[in-house]
Amino acid sequence: MNVTFNRDVLTGKWKEIRGRAKQTWGKLTDDELDRISGRFDELTGLLQQRYGYSKEQAENEVTHFIEQMNPR
Repeated sequence: MNVTFNRDVLTGKWKEIRGRAKQTWGKLTDDELDRISGRFDELTGLLQQRYGYSKEQAENEVTHFIEQMNPR
């Protein structure tokens, strides 16, 4: 699955999967989740801030999350 497709899925289905994102990353606030509106770069940035992830680790986390939400 390519990164562009992943980002499109995240943005397009954000309202549907926002609650699951909150369960997965409980340190993110509702306001933060509303503000990012499923934007890949903003979500990875928040994960870096809240969890101390490297950029690569945050991107991998979000990519894995998207793949779980959009099974083949």
